[in-house]
Amino acid sequence: MENKTGRFDYLLLFGVLGLLAIGTLVVFSASAAVAYRTLGTPYYYLERQVMWAVLGLLVMIAASRFDYWRYQKWALPLFVVSVVLLGAVLIPHVGISINGARRWLGAGSLQVQPSELAKIGMIFLFARLFSLHQDTIQDFWRGVMPHLALAVVVFGLVLAEPDLGTTMAIAGTFFVMLFVAGARKRHLGALAGSGLPVLGAAIVLEPYRLQRIVAFTDPWKHPLGEGFHTIQALLALGSGGVLGLGLGYSRQALGFLPEAFTDFIFAILGEELGLIGTLTVVLLFMLVAWRGYRIAMRAPDLFSSLLATGFTTMIAIQAAINMGVVTATLPVTGITLPFISYGGSSLVLSLAGVGVLLNISRHTT
Repeated sequence: MENKTGRFDYLLLFGVLGLLAIGTLVVFSASAAVAYRTLGTPYYYLERQVMWAVLGLLVMIAASRFDYWRYQKWALPLFVVSVVLLGAVLIPHVGISINGARRWLGAGSLQVQPSELAKIGMIFLFARLFSLHQDTIQDFWRGVMPHLALAVVVFGLVLAEPDLGTTMAIAGTFFVMLFVAGARKRHLGALAGSGLPVLGAAIVLEPYRLQRIVAFTDPWKHPLGEGFHTIQALLALGSGGVLGLGLGYSRQALGFLPEAFTDFIFAILGEELGLIGTLTVVLLFMLVAWRGYRIAMRAPDLFSSLLATGFTTMIAIQAAINMGVVTATLPVTGITLPFISYGGSSLVLSLAGVGVLLNISRHTT
């Protein structure tokens, strides 16, 4: 049942727009020097980030106005398309390999990550399936395992890229949606327990992942190897102090910190805007998570509740992993910071998810 005002959740919108504005500024600041040195213009990455942000905002507005119940018809086709594209990424001469990871499709500067579409497809599909099979979700073999089998297909394809960070974000979102759908706690515990050996095998079977775990325990023992990213990120955060060095005054962005405007942009943000800047971003993410879960709890039906839960959880988990990596709380894994990091497909599809959240917020009780 629609609420009396039918208005969007403006606090959620404020949080997302705040993160997007900060992200655009820091992307420019972190990329200008590298862009000028390699491409002859400091505005290369800024122009593309603004372009993707505008497109994402248009998609968000459209998603916020569209009847979200009609998304159910798109759930399975979208999931199938995302799985096909994930498979295509792994085909030599089709998927684009960057730094040893095969995660992109496209050509030139127009590249997309199918794993970002897979996140959307997973959330839509399992929101639909869990709401349709609510009467069997507490049965492990009839309610949990068939859905898990579908999810494992995506987990395996994303992990094969390889992309452990995104795999963990997708798996965590699936787990939380399963909990909200009403799965038994002992079944969730069994899934979590069985997932640990799989995670351990994924780490051991890839030497670079094992090296990152070892470096995580003491990055200063590997200052020029696997510990390099962590050390440079901590130096950036530490040198920022409370107030920061100021926008455009980052030293790490001059080429010392790899992935300065993508995976490690939070370190540049801390260096330039200080503790005040990083705390502001953390508080904005907390605001987004609070409003998102509030929408999920007040949604008029299980399908919309699961949609809101899925999109909110995906944003929260991805943000937590990224900031955990940058602050040396978690081992290094490649995952972007939502609304902040440079990237087209991630930004557009994240804003699309926010559009769905805003849509559902207009119908909360």
